[in-house]
Amino acid sequence: LGFMWAHPGKQLLFMGQEFAQGAEWSETHGPDWWLLDPAYPAEPDHRGVRDLVRDLNTVYRHEPALWQRDTDPAGFTWIAGDAADDNVLAFLRHDTDGTPLLAVSHFSPVVRHDYRLGIPEDIPAWHEVLNTDAARYGGSDVHNPHPVKPEPHPAHAHPTSLRLTLPPLATIWLRPA
Repeated sequence: LGFMWAHPGKQLLFMGQEFAQGAEWSETHGPDWWLLDPAYPAEPDHRGVRDLVRDLNTVYRHEPALWQRDTDPAGFTWIAGDAADDNVLAFLRHDTDGTPLLAVSHFSPVVRHDYRLGIPEDIPAWHEVLNTDAARYGGSDVHNPHPVKPEPHPAHAHPTSLRLTLPPLATIWLRPA
């Protein structure tokens, strides 16, 4: 969901996806809202996804880079679109003033420490604004707690890079600190 919200274009959820309903939605009985009942044993997982969708929507509203230039090619820049061996996709979204938001999706079940990601921007520091691996969403809570500063080491065809901790099976969003 974090990758989808950051990617250009409009987001689409089918009924029940906003809280991780396992069964396919049916018009005969509607969404399985009972999954959010605190008495249900798997309730934390479903509530975590519900909370993630809420937070994705909140951050989306407050980050113009995610929607201002949604259909304009100048609003999107690939950073790592070919890191298949690492299971990583990374890109920048830009608002109309050029302020970026960095989206990094890691599709592997292992933590990657000190993952070097090239960036073209001359920004002194970046900080996480969203991490789909947060404990409140049911994740393992691997994150980058402090602002991350670029280093003069080339990576992904860019002159500077960030060293990030990539949580397993998660997407992080970073913006200038």
